[in-house]
Amino acid sequence: MVELQSIIIDADVLKLIPKATAAELSVLPLRIENDVVVVAVSDQYDRQLISDLEFYLGKKIKPEPVPAKDLQEALQRYYDISTIEMKKATETAPEFLSVREEERQADAFSDGSVVTIVNRLISDAIKMGASDIHIEPYERLIRVRYRIDGVLHEVMQPPMEKVKPLLSRLKIMADLDIAEKRRPQDGRIRVKEGARTIDIRVSTLPTDFGEKIVLRILDKGKLELNLEKLGFEGRELQTFERTVRLPYGMILVTGPTGSGKTTTLYAALNSINRPEVNITTIEDPIEYNLTGINQTHVRSDIGLTFAAALRSILRQDPNVIMVGEIRDGETAEIAIRAALTGHLVFSTLHTNDAPSAVTRLIDMGIEPFLVASSVKMILAQRLLRKLCPACKTPIEPTYEQIMEIGKENIKKGTKYYQNAGCRQCNQFGYSGRTAVYEVLSIQNGMSSRIAKGITASDLREAGQKNGMNTLRQAALQKAEQGITTLDEVIRETAM
Repeated sequence: MVELQSIIIDADVLKLIPKATAAELSVLPLRIENDVVVVAVSDQYDRQLISDLEFYLGKKIKPEPVPAKDLQEALQRYYDISTIEMKKATETAPEFLSVREEERQADAFSDGSVVTIVNRLISDAIKMGASDIHIEPYERLIRVRYRIDGVLHEVMQPPMEKVKPLLSRLKIMADLDIAEKRRPQDGRIRVKEGARTIDIRVSTLPTDFGEKIVLRILDKGKLELNLEKLGFEGRELQTFERTVRLPYGMILVTGPTGSGKTTTLYAALNSINRPEVNITTIEDPIEYNLTGINQTHVRSDIGLTFAAALRSILRQDPNVIMVGEIRDGETAEIAIRAALTGHLVFSTLHTNDAPSAVTRLIDMGIEPFLVASSVKMILAQRLLRKLCPACKTPIEPTYEQIMEIGKENIKKGTKYYQNAGCRQCNQFGYSGRTAVYEVLSIQNGMSSRIAKGITASDLREAGQKNGMNTLRQAALQKAEQGITTLDEVIRETAM
């Protein structure tokens, strides 16, 4: 172990790492050996620190672990860094970031540190509750947008000279090939925010002016696995909870990408997750790891498709199977037959409403009598932004809203609200989202009608006679309860 008290460090070597960075990261450059920078680090150092330094300096780093106390004394001696500065730098930086609060408030791009820029992008996105970060290069600018509560918001435009280093830094963090710019790539980053570990899924896509990168933030701490908190109304919740406890059959959740289908399925699986129940999932990709549930990742490149994985899982003695998505007739047929042979099967489809799921399965080549015998429930869902409780304001519905929703659907005497915007909700007027559901329970003679070839419109009419609310009706209930706005109802649902 190097004795810091007995060595003399060349002034040119010290210039390799600026004072602010040395204080933040608790690192001290010692010497250069064959173009490798030898750096003193705390004996409790993180390997990610070395990766950050190598990217920052553009050179290989050889760490020399030393006692933390000796390192702090040496930093004070060589950089004239006070104990107060050292404490402030270490206390304000999150575990996976090297960004001080005062630097964040200033221009994050002025110091030339791409590491700082990337850390700020990720840290701010997590704190604002963003689900995705879009980094998009254009001819004369690079645009960064966050998707917050389902809507994209532009947050910054970094300088053009930062484009290539910024994209390269993200690809290094995601363990991607930085030299490959012609093909899409997928990777993952794992970061820490306080005591939480957050996974980030990274996707690159070649465009005319460089690679676009999208980061999907998967924060398990925000995953809602309580069915009662998802957005179900009382009667719908009772029906759904009763159905997910059936010993066999199929339950389908439909809706567009990003409508919360996977969260609903995870919550359903969590509600029946017990030691005596063997639950296995097939996903593409696995978004969150659930304790007590066997999760399989589809790998089409090696032949592990949904259909192939489903065949193998049926030999694993499952009670409950979740198929991430039914994409083709082969997967649909195997899933249907699994539901008919004593398994409870959950899956998703991309259809606009619940009744259309039946005709979609039939279009895939499944015989109507098999659909009628296996499908027990279909849920269509959407996500509505919830009003910020601190700044929502009452309104009278506008003429345009009344015409779009229908005069007969606007209840007299009901108080509706609009979004205003305040500091608490980052001036958006919305905070969080809630799901609305169209719950079609296959009962009261529906099975025999499906077997005979019922149309989607006839099935919708039969469902409404049995008490099914359409997506528009379910969304209007949320507006009447003061949870969301009429504009959200119109934007997310259709008559």
